Amino acid sequence: MTIFPLLAVLLPFAAAAAGLLLSRWPRGRPSAGANRRAAWIAVIPTAGAAVFAVWLAWGQGFAYLEGGPRSEPVGATYGAIVTGSVPISLTLQADDLSALLGVLVTLVALAVQVYSIGYLEDDPRYPSYSAFVSLFTAAMLLVVYAGDLLVLYVGWEIMGLCSYLLVGHWWEDLGNSRAAVKAFLVTRLGDVGFLFGIFVLGVGAGSFRIADVLAAVPQMSSGTLVTATLLLLAGVAGKSAQVPLHTWLPDAMAGPTPISALIHAATMVAAGIFLVARLFPAFTAAGPTMDVLAVMAALGMLGAALAALAQDDLKRVLAYSTISQLAYMAGGLAAGSDTAAIFHLVTHGAFKALLFLCAGLVIHHVGSNLMSRMGGLRRELPVTFAATTVGFAALMGLPPASGFFSKDALLAAMEGALTGRVTDAAALLLYGCALATVAVTGAYATRAWLRTFFGRARTVALPEPEPGTAHVIDVREGPRTMLVPVALLAVPALLLGFAAEPHLDLPIAVISVALALLGAAVVYVAWRADPLADPARLLGVLRVPCERAFYVDGLYAAVVVRPVLALAGGVSRADDVVVDGAVRGSGRTARGLSGMLRLVQNGNVQLYVSGLLAGVLLIAVGAVVFA
Repeated sequence: MTIFPLLAVLLPFAAAAAGLLLSRWPRGRPSAGANRRAAWIAVIPTAGAAVFAVWLAWGQGFAYLEGGPRSEPVGATYGAIVTGSVPISLTLQADDLSALLGVLVTLVALAVQVYSIGYLEDDPRYPSYSAFVSLFTAAMLLVVYAGDLLVLYVGWEIMGLCSYLLVGHWWEDLGNSRAAVKAFLVTRLGDVGFLFGIFVLGVGAGSFRIADVLAAVPQMSSGTLVTATLLLLAGVAGKSAQVPLHTWLPDAMAGPTPISALIHAATMVAAGIFLVARLFPAFTAAGPTMDVLAVMAALGMLGAALAALAQDDLKRVLAYSTISQLAYMAGGLAAGSDTAAIFHLVTHGAFKALLFLCAGLVIHHVGSNLMSRMGGLRRELPVTFAATTVGFAALMGLPPASGFFSKDALLAAMEGALTGRVTDAAALLLYGCALATVAVTGAYATRAWLRTFFGRARTVALPEPEPGTAHVIDVREGPRTMLVPVALLAVPALLLGFAAEPHLDLPIAVISVALALLGAAVVYVAWRADPLADPARLLGVLRVPCERAFYVDGLYAAVVVRPVLALAGGVSRADDVVVDGAVRGSGRTARGLSGMLRLVQNGNVQLYVSGLLAGVLLIAVGAVVFA
């Protein structure tokens, strides 16, 4: 089993290489069976990686969620890179945490690969798409199984590249290209701090090996730990779309819906939460960092939930929901419970992947992302309706769905933080925002459910979409390649909460369910009064600010983007006028002087003789006068 982590990483990586190289064989042009061949190349290695991941987790006994003694890691070291100071160890291993996350990554990636066969059936760039999904999967598995921080960083950065390539899959649309660039730049901004955090932690420990770093935490100074963890937190905020680097994720919905499912459930956004749990002893030893994490989580969970309540685009509702749910996990980590945070990360991966794939079926059927063009779909899409109902129940935290147990564990941890895990003000803000978010989550989930599947059908026949749009209006439910992954994901979304030993806190569970049902009831009453109107009208004057996510993008544009563009324009003008002007001026001067010389050197022999005689005459006169 020691080689299984390596095989789990290499299989999807090999699929990516094969998909890029063989999809256009022969003669470098796509053949008739390119998409079919690319599908086999993508699915089979991902399924193999899933087998290895499940085997590793089975060997570890899924012990992480049980809270018992940790098992010994399984893996191997494949050499070291000498850097002149701290060496880089090429280690891949699976411990309790990484083995569990490996299962989540591979199974969701497999579901996305199968689903994409039907969703992008006629897309001419499906071969490159499936190859990039395989590379995305390999990069996340490298992050999960890495035993060295710099090896982890390699996978971390490859994921950023893959997100750029996949979000901008339909690059013909300028909006898609801009969304891809935005995702790339915002996450890179956080990754600058992340890399320096790795350096501080590795130099402080004398090793980049994760086991050595954690062993050295008690001997590190508080200044080193706080500096390193705050820098790492910048990368976590970027990758997991947390305040203040969360603005890229809603725009990333421009990519194909299966990619949204992969990003939101099992890869990029999960990486930040996983990283904090991986280095949890270092974070818990840095008290100020935990306070910062608690405040970030509190603002993110409630703000994103309110933004989700006002969106008309179904995918953006789910995007803001992801930001909110990830903030829940960050809040659990700040409260001191890495187990509860990872438990919710796993259940969230199941039900959020389910919700995005169901959204893809709805969009495939309707031809639009907007809920204002949906309605009455429960009879036309019975399988999608049932699966979406399960997903929203898990998102709201209603029993017996998986989200009920994991969210209850997080709320219990946040209530426990009131006794001193973080400062009193941060703990109170965290717990208060968490309870308020439960009610808002119930409201926006119910609103999306009602506006999509109930009321009057609002589907309008549209012309054939522009190039780069993968969906058209269809009267059928969807192909089997799309329905089977949805049906299979509905099972863990419903029952995964029973996988861990449920430690139910009855008072918190009652409060949580009551708040979720209260939010749902308020929306239902408003919708029932006028099914054609949007229940978001209940927000009143807050509706527009919530719809625009509290103008954070506008603030960044005013404070960062426009000043940087103005500065860049000034630098460009200075370069053109001053630097290039000096070069052009010297050229003009040289040309002017050469023109004067050219007047003398004109090839006229009489002029040359006259000049010679004039020179001799001047010399003679000078000799006579001054002799």
